[in-house]
Amino acid sequence: MKGIVVKNTGYWYTVKTDGGRMVESKIKGNFRLKGIRSTNPVAVGDRVKIVVNEEGTAFITEIEDRRNYIIRKSQNLSKQSHILAANVDQAFLLVTVSHPQTSTTFVDRFLASAEAYRVPVVLIFNKNDLLNEEELRCQSMMVGLYEAIGYECRVICAADGSGVGELCPLLRDKVTLLSGNSGVGKSTLLNLLIPDAHARVAEISEAHDVGMHTTTFSEMLDVPDGGYLIDTPGIKGFGTFDMEPEEITSYFKEIFQFSQECRFSNCTHTHEPGCAVLQAVENHHIALSRYESYLGMLKDKEEAKYREKF
Repeated sequence: MKGIVVKNTGYWYTVKTDGGRMVESKIKGNFRLKGIRSTNPVAVGDRVKIVVNEEGTAFITEIEDRRNYIIRKSQNLSKQSHILAANVDQAFLLVTVSHPQTSTTFVDRFLASAEAYRVPVVLIFNKNDLLNEEELRCQSMMVGLYEAIGYECRVICAADGSGVGELCPLLRDKVTLLSGNSGVGKSTLLNLLIPDAHARVAEISEAHDVGMHTTTFSEMLDVPDGGYLIDTPGIKGFGTFDMEPEEITSYFKEIFQFSQECRFSNCTHTHEPGCAVLQAVENHHIALSRYESYLGMLKDKEEAKYREKF
């Protein structure tokens, strides 16, 4: 029997069979030993094969080849990954300039990981109503930056629903991953897009202006007009996984574009003479924040190599 994983609680997986039946499933212990260095070898969005037992539950025996996935480094296990979702058509990354602040580093790492697996990303800037004049300018600059690179950006206020209706056509007949830092308003937005979701909403911690986790597992939900939305727990950081230094350039659209003009084909864009990327940063054709995110990802790989030796 075949189906799609629509919910992952960490131990149980809910599989929606091709016949429309919901089956609670587990994975066999040896399933984790097939070279998948992941804390969750089965992810929401995976197409799987299951064998149902007498109790009405099932074992997942096979994962079909994935079209793509969004992956990040596990927070606790540096040599393992965590797959946020598989077989997605696009991702909505919810961003807040304040209450809490989403760093450009987080945004850039998410975008680079999505680029690695050819997943289009729409940046959704939320909590427009809470921003002061300076924060609104900052938001406008961020929108301008990412739109200039080629990413679609939308500005909404999930609290009063403004701008949310414009997102609905983007969801139609697509599988969309909804992600972002804790506290950016994912649950509020989800309840507007899918009223039957009844996602729990928590207040922001006033002491630290950070979000509190309300979603504790990943789940695929039906969008009223067709399509699916994958809700995921809020994440505080986004560590990149299994990226070689020479690959990272191609995951930054504008850096890759200028890199074609570098004197050396193996240029790392850090110190080499005739580096068109360094020149573009100096001339403000590449944003310093994006370049620093690129350098940070290079450093991640160097530190990982150092750790793995000992």
